[in-house]
Amino acid sequence: MNAIRARVRAALLAAGRGVVLSIASLASITLFVWTVLSLAFIPLGIGLVTTPYVLELVRKHANRRRLLAVTWSDIRIPVPYRPFPKDLRTGFTGQVERTTLILKDPATWRDIRWLLVDMTAGYVVSILAGALLLYPVEGFVLAAGLWRVFTDDRYWYAFVPVDSQATGLAAAALGVVLFATGVLVSERLLRLHFVIARSVLAPTHEQELARRIDRLTETRHEAVDTAASELRRIERDLHDGAQARLVAMGMNLGTVEALIEKDPAQAKKLLAMARESSAEALTELRDLVRGIHPPVLAERGLGDAVRALALRLPFASEVRVELSGRADAAIESAAYFAVSETLTNTAKHSGADRVWVDIHHADAMLRVSVTDNGRGGAAVGSGSGLSGIERRLGTFDGIMAVSSPAGGPTMVTMEIPCELS
Repeated sequence: MNAIRARVRAALLAAGRGVVLSIASLASITLFVWTVLSLAFIPLGIGLVTTPYVLELVRKHANRRRLLAVTWSDIRIPVPYRPFPKDLRTGFTGQVERTTLILKDPATWRDIRWLLVDMTAGYVVSILAGALLLYPVEGFVLAAGLWRVFTDDRYWYAFVPVDSQATGLAAAALGVVLFATGVLVSERLLRLHFVIARSVLAPTHEQELARRIDRLTETRHEAVDTAASELRRIERDLHDGAQARLVAMGMNLGTVEALIEKDPAQAKKLLAMARESSAEALTELRDLVRGIHPPVLAERGLGDAVRALALRLPFASEVRVELSGRADAAIESAAYFAVSETLTNTAKHSGADRVWVDIHHADAMLRVSVTDNGRGGAAVGSGSGLSGIERRLGTFDGIMAVSSPAGGPTMVTMEIPCELS
């Protein structure tokens, strides 16, 4: 009995969602008309101004459907839009460039085709998911006595003519059949709606390969630049820190050698200074090594390394780790430094007094989320260091998402494809 109740509740939820999707599909009609008109007005110059804004609305509409697909039916639809260059000009010239770039993007034309499919097949499937559970209500109401209103003028409930109590009961029986059918298929129809959307919105295999090649080329350049920058940082830290202290220690030892017989007291002072310099140089070398690859990360894994990071924070923290093994060293290092940079940003800019870190592995994906209760307002590209994290993860085909409304909370979610050993 409980299983039947659960199945009916799930079907009713799917029916409600089908109604919502059918209404959203009607918005596709408006956006399609606007898109066609805007493209038609490009030769007149008006479309050069309106097209980027209209297609931006189309993209938001499609992205909203992508979000509902993964939230309601666990169907992931890629977001394959090409990014705009950072040096895009302003004014009318910039609008022309923006229009050209957005029209050259294959994803734009897939969005337009999807509008057509969504207002037709998508609408039919979604409204059917809702109608199979809502339409039977009319049959029950007719059987309850509403049929008396139609004694003079026969009323058709589907293919049943209702003009008496007997035909009203026949309408109710048909309603039961439709309701039972809806319980069985409404969830499947909802999923079918998103499958149809994915078939149109998702890039083809060839397009996906081309996109991946572009992405790998970009991340390769970024990895080379990051490695060169890291090498320069290590050289600078060695030159300005440990190397300078070791040179000073060598000079002090040379002076001690000259003074040890003439002025033993001064020689002892210089030896003490040399000992302090050696200790400071050793500390700086340890910090430098920790910045390259922390020993705790190599010895005990990502979970304990992140816990060690959290212990050094100036506010309360909670770390939850669910890993059944260890990822490759390079991936662990990328995840560790991504979390480290995120926690540093939190400590510097968020105003938070508590942070939560969750690390787990599922579906061949290492997922890390860092949540704080600060003031919010963080965004990629705003100078917060999040762009660097995104580039670091991109080297391993990883992605990052930031949710940080004004007033908080802020959640940074990172995903890196990998297997655990």
